[in-house]
Amino acid sequence: MVAQVIPVEDFDLVIFGGTGDLATRKILPGLYRRMLSGQMPKTSRIIAAARSDYDAEAFRKHVHDGLIEHVDKALLKKGDVDTFLGQLDYLQLDIFTEDGWKALGKMLRADVIRAFYFSVGPSLFGEIARRLVQFKLADRDARIVVEKPFGRDLETAKALNAELAECFAEHQVYRIDHYLGKETVQNLMAIRFGNALFEPLWNAQHVDHVQITASESLGVGGRGSYYDKSGAMRDMVQNHMMQLLCLTAMEPPSKFEANAVRDEKLKIIKALSPVAPNDVVRGQYSATGDKGSYLQDSENPESNTECFVAMKVEIANWRWAGTPFYLRTGKRLRNRLTEIAVVFKDPPHSIFDDTGTHLRGNALIIRLQPDEGITMRMTIKDPGPGGMRLREVPLDMTFAEALEGEDIDLPDAYERLIMDVIRGNQTLFMRGDEVEAAWDWIDPIINQWVEKGQKPIQYDSGGSGPDDALMIMHRDGRRWREIAQ
Repeated sequence: MVAQVIPVEDFDLVIFGGTGDLATRKILPGLYRRMLSGQMPKTSRIIAAARSDYDAEAFRKHVHDGLIEHVDKALLKKGDVDTFLGQLDYLQLDIFTEDGWKALGKMLRADVIRAFYFSVGPSLFGEIARRLVQFKLADRDARIVVEKPFGRDLETAKALNAELAECFAEHQVYRIDHYLGKETVQNLMAIRFGNALFEPLWNAQHVDHVQITASESLGVGGRGSYYDKSGAMRDMVQNHMMQLLCLTAMEPPSKFEANAVRDEKLKIIKALSPVAPNDVVRGQYSATGDKGSYLQDSENPESNTECFVAMKVEIANWRWAGTPFYLRTGKRLRNRLTEIAVVFKDPPHSIFDDTGTHLRGNALIIRLQPDEGITMRMTIKDPGPGGMRLREVPLDMTFAEALEGEDIDLPDAYERLIMDVIRGNQTLFMRGDEVEAAWDWIDPIINQWVEKGQKPIQYDSGGSGPDDALMIMHRDGRRWREIAQ
């Protein structure tokens, strides 16, 4: 089977902050791979706009070095690399002056899609948007892409939305969350809404609980001072984990269309119950061996910022009443793992009690990283003679193994999402009211921490987080899934 690649229309993409880390590591290598696949027209143009003192050739060398570092060497054939570099241009531009904006206008073509990627801090979003309108660089079909963090609380998110709304209509704004571009996240919707097997069971009557885990084995590293201004709740829960929760819990949309999907996600966020103080735990990793503690890495020995959060969440609607969702994310844990585990209830009556085997409910595991795939935990008879002995086995569909030998080109999250921007498809992007609703739910939790002034709990590096996080589930007679090495 050969994956179908549907080319997008010709476009001009301007990347503000085009010499920065995100552009170098993700955006430009992703666009190179899309060119190789035939999805990005070779007539399309990519213009980097930044303050760096480059000319076009210096910028192309910078991008070439980035491709060597971040793209599989087998894909770096000289002819292909030269073709891609020929699509690049560079403009030195200071956002806060009028210098360079007219020159940018002359570089843009009139008859193609225009997209503007704001690969800069959110404090610059409003100014860039105003300049694009002031110099008539954005027509009614232009699209802008903005990165997280989209605000740091409800007030700042509303202000940022208002700034962008002064210049662009909502259908032109693409708030990117790379988690939504992952193959497995989209497969979650395919599993739920494309198979009659699961949807009748996807409710409180059959699901015991849901666990969503996003663990990292690394600490905050060189970005400690930046991270200390946000923390795990703002950096992970408000956006990435909230999106995974919404896609797992939402009602079937009337059709697979941007606003229909986002309407259902918004309903879930608005149905979230307030979190009780004893149902949320936050922590900081301690030092181990030659690795420093969070307090050392953040260069702030008095820091109250959390790099670990675990919480129990309830959704107050008919589908999920009484079914808890447990969220957990943290730095310097045992392994790098992101997964959604839908744990079904135990069989109502066991006919195998005399075997001495306790039957646990089935579990559907959607794994985002590493090794994207889907696993179903099933109970079977242990092979061989000697009576009825039961065991659990996984029905495993790891994408890399399942599709081995097939000519499948799986783009990474940024590649897919940028192509969706060019198509004008907002299904996998957050809407303004969705972002504000998420902050409206998150803010009281953060404010309570600030009012109490309690420091996060220290936990050992390389483990599963604070012991208090285990108690969130133990009180309910449940256990976290192991963060396996």
